[in-house]
Amino acid sequence: MAYHDVALLSSDADFIARTAAAYSVDSLALPERVNPSEWATEHAWDMASQPGFGDAYASALAAGVPNPGADPAVITDPQILSALQSLPA
Repeated sequence: MAYHDVALLSSDADFIARTAAAYSVDSLALPERVNPSEWATEHAWDMASQPGFGDAYASALAAGVPNPGADPAVITDPQILSALQSLPA
């Protein structure tokens, strides 16, 4: 993992949108739920630095995958959900 790859992923708008969508669905029962977009933006670095995420993103970039942050074959929805659930609400 290179820090540069994590940095790129942390600012990938598609990845942040997918993170917000996951938070939106997963946080419905939380009593102090915040705006999903705000949560995703606030935790973009936490999400991007999850084990394997930077490497997967770098590999996709090297392979010429268009919009790797949006591609569920690069970082899967279950990976995003698992990472989200490991972070504080």
